[in-house]
Amino acid sequence: MDEFVITISREYGSGGRYVGELLAKELGIPFYDKEIIHMVAERSGLSEDFIEKSDENLPNTFLHNLKYSAYSTYDSIAFYDTPVTDKVFLAQSAVIKELASKGSCVIVGRCADYILRDVPELVTVFIRGTPEDKVDRAVKYYGLSSDKAVDRIKKIDKSRKNYYKYYTNRVWGSTDYFDLVINTSFTGADSAVDIIATMLRTAKPGLEEQHR
Repeated sequence: MDEFVITISREYGSGGRYVGELLAKELGIPFYDKEIIHMVAERSGLSEDFIEKSDENLPNTFLHNLKYSAYSTYDSIAFYDTPVTDKVFLAQSAVIKELASKGSCVIVGRCADYILRDVPELVTVFIRGTPEDKVDRAVKYYGLSSDKAVDRIKKIDKSRKNYYKYYTNRVWGSTDYFDLVINTSFTGADSAVDIIATMLRTAKPGLEEQHR
């Protein structure tokens, strides 16, 4: 495999972003997460602050029934009459497709697994963890109290689930749509990276030499 794209979807507190970052370093390929926000802001004219707040979130109510799939590109004429949350998604989709077209990389979140579903070299991964371990990670790395961590995890995971369902009509975390689901409470982050890298190298001999 000359080029490949790995998407990482993750539960909050599972360490999925960290796994993606470590994997990119291990394979010597680009890693994209927050960089996408900056690129979307440049191309859409929306502020980075607004995009970050809208990231993987849906508004509480919808004043429209028109789905984003009605527009072929984010710069089409219809885009300018599109609800702003859909504008963010369309712009993110365009950026994600562009990044994937440039070569091998790891992309975190933002329905990238769905957006890139027609890419032959796509590998989709979902990272999850036990409730207890996710709380522990949120307390340790995000500076939250245990109570606030529980609330934050429930809120963000629910938001990601709804966002994913709305834009993909798929079930977030379903094994029907992911090549690999890893529980970092069982494996730990480092072993999760090893599992993904081993799967890639086993399926495509020579991968390590090509991307180091």
